[in-house]
Amino acid sequence: MKTLSKTALATELAKLSDWKTTAKGDAITRVFTFADFSEAFGFMARAALAAETMNHHPEWSNVYNKVTVTLTTHDAGGLTDRDIALAAAMDSIASPSA
Repeated sequence: MKTLSKTALATELAKLSDWKTTAKGDAITRVFTFADFSEAFGFMARAALAAETMNHHPEWSNVYNKVTVTLTTHDAGGLTDRDIALAAAMDSIASPSA
């Protein structure tokens, strides 16, 4: 699997909501904030189903109403289309009316 060029990454990030590259530039991250723990956990459950379907699993943590997600493709050593696709799916799950 091929990693995204800096130009391709910038183009794809512009299409996503609030995702940023990490300091090393080999991952993207976002903090999702929900009304309460129940909403945050529900998001994680739905996102887990999407991740499993894509066979691409996030690094994430949950503290009360916040879910912090980091995406990278370890096998490729950086960011790939798989990360962008999962980020877009998570954005959609977090904002189903968008």
